[in-house]
Amino acid sequence: MAGFEGVKWASKQMRYLLDEKQFEILEEDAKVYAVSRSIHYGQFLAFEGIRFFCKKNKKGCLEVVFLNLNDNLKRFQRGISFNLGKKQQKIVPKIEELENIFIHQYFKQPGMKKFLEEMAEKKAQGYLRPFTVDEEQSIGVTFPGKPSIRAVTCRYDRYLGEPFHGVVVPNLVRAVGVNQTGCLKLGINYLISVKAIDAAKEIDPKAASALFLDDKSEQNLEKRLITEWDSSCCLFAMDDNTVIKIPENELILPSVTIKGMVSVLKKMGVEIEERHISYQELINKVSSKDLVTICSVGTAGILNRCSQLTLVDNKGQTLAVHKPDKQHKLYQTLGEARLYYWNIYKGKADIPEGIRVNKYIL
Repeated sequence: MAGFEGVKWASKQMRYLLDEKQFEILEEDAKVYAVSRSIHYGQFLAFEGIRFFCKKNKKGCLEVVFLNLNDNLKRFQRGISFNLGKKQQKIVPKIEELENIFIHQYFKQPGMKKFLEEMAEKKAQGYLRPFTVDEEQSIGVTFPGKPSIRAVTCRYDRYLGEPFHGVVVPNLVRAVGVNQTGCLKLGINYLISVKAIDAAKEIDPKAASALFLDDKSEQNLEKRLITEWDSSCCLFAMDDNTVIKIPENELILPSVTIKGMVSVLKKMGVEIEERHISYQELINKVSSKDLVTICSVGTAGILNRCSQLTLVDNKGQTLAVHKPDKQHKLYQTLGEARLYYWNIYKGKADIPEGIRVNKYIL
């Protein structure tokens, strides 16, 4: 989990009550009740992270740019639906409804204009954070009584993603497949992510990320599958110039950024292989130096290459240590792909097949 440089939050947040379909603008520090079910039990606590870019177009109008926005909105919609009961499913917002409240109501608010204009001038990176919360005061362990969507947004100059150390953490499981929560952006998944990094630091004090295995803890360690990093997905760059992407499943968050990154890499002539990787295979690839690097892929940092990965057994004993081959052509290509991806937002790069650019005039 890396840090950020030059973060500035907008002075307004929004709230949208799902039952009443009521939109309103709140102050940046607007409070949530201390006795909300979301605070105590994690009920109706889903969120989303959406990257965007803001610029002035040729006519001098503000324009915000997203890539594959519908995928973010669909993922957020699934998180909302999971947190509501069967009788409440009728209030789950449609994709068009989410698009309307975030773009045409929140971003177009007069109170947001100065923030977005400053962002356009600085050519900064933008991050929209919608989240859900139960606005009702209650100590009942039930589905939310007053579910709402809130959203805040910020800009930042740089994500401090490279270099970073990682450690495989086999004794913690991020999510259990049978509950179908691993593929959703839910608050309940992220406490384990933070605990995993804490455990990783016991192995490597410089560790900033933890790499998870699947939930089959009863199996032999070597047979378990790699899933994802603590708060991002992963790509494996191999010595034969291929990149391996783990297939989406109930334990892996369907990453919007990784979808776009795969499209960029394909356009750059990189072969993408989608398949599972067992822990034993990863150990073997590290030992034989067939692994060029393992990447962390997510909204904030786009793509970052791991500078050291420590692989351990169930007792925390080191099995192997991987360091990237920085001279390999594919290592360099991955860095170029990250820049290419950001340049698509800016309109400075051709749009690969599989990426949809969403532009809105404010």
